Amino acid sequence: MTRIGIIVGSTRPNRNSGKVARWVQAVSAKRGDAEFEVVDLRDHRLPHLDEPMSAAYGHYQHWAATISAFNGFVIVSPEYNHGIPGVLENALDYLYAEWNNKAVGFVTSGGVGGARAAEHLRTTAGELQMADVRRQVTLSLGSDFENYTDFAPRAHQTAAVNAMIDQVIAWSTALAPVRAAATAA
Repeated sequence: MTRIGIIVGSTRPNRNSGKVARWVQAVSAKRGDAEFEVVDLRDHRLPHLDEPMSAAYGHYQHWAATISAFNGFVIVSPEYNHGIPGVLENALDYLYAEWNNKAVGFVTSGGVGGARAAEHLRTTAGELQMADVRRQVTLSLGSDFENYTDFAPRAHQTAAVNAMIDQVIAWSTALAPVRAAATAA
């Protein structure tokens, strides 16, 4: 069965991303067409890019086994200063081949739904040879959160998550032969 990792892209003490990731997991778990697991960056205390070699060489001390176990991803990220949190960029930059030929969807939040964070993620995903899906979920701090902190997604957001997950699963499945050929080479 297709395995999708839901990455919590913030480690701040009072973050909203953890709540959002658990919601995405709950919505996704009702589907039955893939396995979904939350991958919290708090549980993977990655030092700031301290690997002795470039990720392109494929020699890692951290994080690779976790990411290798998944066929695709949903990244849940807030928008910080028109971009993504540094801890998320660090986690993405740590590896290379483990991200290749896997699908990724985005659930972002911010003043404008985290749209600029999603664009930042699309650029990084492209360089990591990930297939970013068109559908994304943008959560507004003004209308999907009460007092900017209490997560209360509007009803249409559940359909948005399912539409994005449909694409992540489809692309993860379609890329399976490409991943298999790359590991056989």
